[in-house]
Amino acid sequence: MPDTAKAMTVTTVAALVLATAYSVALGGSGWVWFAWVVLVLVTLGMVSARER
Repeated sequence: MPDTAKAMTVTTVAALVLATAYSVALGGSGWVWFAWVVLVLVTLGMVSARER
């Protein structure tokens, strides 16, 4: 996996931790989770495109 894909994966995991902490502290927000899902999809797209 190239460095950019690794960095994107680390960013996605960090965003998951932040979204979870936000939801616990301030209550759930659909927009936070929607943004995280979009980030996951972009990360998966980058990883799959780099593997080819």
